[in-house]
Amino acid sequence: MCQNYTPHYTRRDFLSRTTLGLGAATVASLMNPFDVLGKVARLGDDPDKGVLGVPHFPPKVRRVIYLLQSGAPSQLDLFDHKPLLMQRHGEELPPSVRGMQRLTGMTAGQKTFPMVGSPFAFAQHGQSGAWVSELMPYTAQIVDELCFVKSMYTEAINHDPAVTFIQSGSQQPGRPSMGSWLSYGLGSENENLPAFVVLVTKDKMGQPLYARLWGNGFLPSRHQGVQFRAGKDPVLYLSNPPGITDDDRRRHMDYLRELNDLQYDALEDPEIQAKIAQYEMAYRMQTSVPEVMDLSDEPDYIVDLYGEDAREPGTFAANCLLARRLAERGVRFIQLYHQGWDQHGNLPKDIQRQAKETDQASAALVLDLKQRGLLDDTLVIWGGEFGRTNYSQGRLTDDNFGRDHHPRCFTIWMAGGGVKKGFSYGETDELGYNIARDPVHIHNFQATLMYLLGIDHERLTFKHQGRRYRLTDVHGEVVEALLA
Repeated sequence: MCQNYTPHYTRRDFLSRTTLGLGAATVASLMNPFDVLGKVARLGDDPDKGVLGVPHFPPKVRRVIYLLQSGAPSQLDLFDHKPLLMQRHGEELPPSVRGMQRLTGMTAGQKTFPMVGSPFAFAQHGQSGAWVSELMPYTAQIVDELCFVKSMYTEAINHDPAVTFIQSGSQQPGRPSMGSWLSYGLGSENENLPAFVVLVTKDKMGQPLYARLWGNGFLPSRHQGVQFRAGKDPVLYLSNPPGITDDDRRRHMDYLRELNDLQYDALEDPEIQAKIAQYEMAYRMQTSVPEVMDLSDEPDYIVDLYGEDAREPGTFAANCLLARRLAERGVRFIQLYHQGWDQHGNLPKDIQRQAKETDQASAALVLDLKQRGLLDDTLVIWGGEFGRTNYSQGRLTDDNFGRDHHPRCFTIWMAGGGVKKGFSYGETDELGYNIARDPVHIHNFQATLMYLLGIDHERLTFKHQGRRYRLTDVHGEVVEALLA
């Protein structure tokens, strides 16, 4: 007969039976800023240090400048040269090519899908022989520095979910943005500037941009992107109000920290520490932001390199120059947004304007970083959220047409440390509709970016609502063929 009894354990019994439990506790404490006993770590004690402490492996780059072209540039008119599409201009897109591809509501009702070759001339450039449209003459001059990916694809077919997907790894709002993940994992290299800065081209119409695109999601709020603006107040609410001196502000900050520390000791809410860190950063930025925004110390030949627009604050060219200054000062992730690429109609005219606004400055940024020795440890990315169709949206005329959204394939380029130079990866079919070789999913792109920064994308996680999330949730592989 069995008896119920409570055994008396010796210290040896305890240590032998809890080995696995202690090991699990150790691993959990390393993987999460919350310890396994439920006590919250004081995340505000070192706000500049990321949760990883050190990268998972030696990084190839230290910072990223992401030039996101919102609205989706037409790869067929910029970088993806298709001679056969030119030959078959005006012909109906074969059903065998289109297959069961989901269409947007803007073309789903079309009875015909006439194919459209680009009206712009293409030519090969550099030792790499990369094909570039006449719309991008400055980019054509630096193709031997670029790594083209011509086989990008996404799952989203409309702008909002697509741009949310490429920025946060999810089509649904509420996840942390890419820059926030990097700030959370790696921290900052400059205690006087945010790890994640956002610049938006002023006075541009197009698909709306939401602050959640650079939001921290469920990560601590200190990791959200900070938008810098053109004008008197580059960062909103940063300047002291009339009548408040710097000494007044310092005393205010000290008293506020004392109160927040008392509140934290009582509640152990990590967001309190995040707020302390943000207040202190804002105080330091009162000096650092005016200095970085002041371009008066830039020589004329540098400003001219970026183009005439660089002299007007808030333009894409001025923001590219500002991005270089931020990179020099150790900002981890610099995100530029340029709207207006959504050419459902009037593409031949409108895309010329877009290209002129971005081509010279984008190329200048790469050249400027290179001449300063910064390109070796900086990654520059240029591209949109999806591609454009090889057929005309609406009526095709001799001098006008539009292209609809196309998630099946699009082109981006990268330049800088860790990626191959003068290299093109992936290929679309002869009509530019489907990927023919080496597809690259959004999550693969994100995994590769994180690898270049020394991060294993599967190991940088955050526990939220009962499970661990990551940027590439829940799949993604490093594209090793892109690595130098």
